[in-house]
Amino acid sequence: MDNLGTIGTTEEQIELMDVATSFCRDKSPIDKVRALMDDELGYDPQVWQEIGELGWLAIAIPEAHGGVGLTMAEVVPIAEQMGRNLLNTPFGTTTLAAQAILAGGNEAQQAKWLPKIASGCAATVALSEDNGDWDLTNITCSAKQNGDKIILSGKKQLVRWADSAELIIASVKMDGDVRFALIERSILGETALRRESIIDETARSFELTLDGVTIASDDLLDAGRTRETIEKIDLAAGLIHAAEMCGGAQAVIDYTLEYLKTRKQFDKIIGSYQALKHPTVDNYVEYEKARTHLYSAAHSWGEQGRGEVAVRMAAAQAHTSYSRAADRSIQFHGGFGFTHDCDAQLHRRKAIFDGALIGDAAYQRSKLAGMLFD
Repeated sequence: MDNLGTIGTTEEQIELMDVATSFCRDKSPIDKVRALMDDELGYDPQVWQEIGELGWLAIAIPEAHGGVGLTMAEVVPIAEQMGRNLLNTPFGTTTLAAQAILAGGNEAQQAKWLPKIASGCAATVALSEDNGDWDLTNITCSAKQNGDKIILSGKKQLVRWADSAELIIASVKMDGDVRFALIERSILGETALRRESIIDETARSFELTLDGVTIASDDLLDAGRTRETIEKIDLAAGLIHAAEMCGGAQAVIDYTLEYLKTRKQFDKIIGSYQALKHPTVDNYVEYEKARTHLYSAAHSWGEQGRGEVAVRMAAAQAHTSYSRAADRSIQFHGGFGFTHDCDAQLHRRKAIFDGALIGDAAYQRSKLAGMLFD
């Protein structure tokens, strides 16, 4: 962590990283990761319970609502180590849901849900539709007022961990404006959730059908803070996924190095060949850049303007670094690299999925260009 001190790494971040490093390594060995890929739930409930007991879901929730009272900056080292060990749980989606409620929820909504989340209740967000647009305002799902009730309609996609979530926060259009609906999963019908086939087999994602779902008027987030809520969700997601991708990049580089140091061809260790050595060094340099951007973004979290620039830079660099490192690892492993048994392809799949969720490197850079050069 020494190289991160100059950009304001906090003592809390360092302490959390120490705990998260050993926890994620011990709880998510690669054989367990692969076993959970075939599990319906997709994660170990006991590990999820321990995450709640450690207080990790409470980190960025104010003390007044049962939280620790820190910020998203302190979530970063945990998400990084989860990505490094492919420890996939509803941690990221639950953290996002909490940030949405903090940004747009009224006192009653915050009092109801934030203490639950802080104590281990899983939650998720339903933002994507079949248009595939990363603009969170480009949606067709709708909400209509009917007395003191709100009737929802439409379909959401890529709703991660929806079957485990007690709360789903869905974006809808109401009278032409974007609103966020708080939906308790218990009110959904049996056919409302359909599991999707996604490229990242360590995750679980669902299509959510809103047709016929009815909620109370009090279950809509504040209309006057919709913009703030969208921005908070967008940046929090970017920071979490950038952290996961940085951790993944480190893991796949380590995995590749181990192979390069042991595999022999023509009686020579293949890592001694420049054609493999130089790209590996390049990958490590790109990873170091990504990690520096990540902790710079964590340090700048909450700063108007600068915070968004830092998060988008981190997301762009992390996606580039993770994708390239995993791609090179697959190639360097030769024929084995293209099989399902090669761990590098698990990382390549996750890099693709993370980019699909928040916007790939090209998208993040296009947003940056608009901010920096307009």
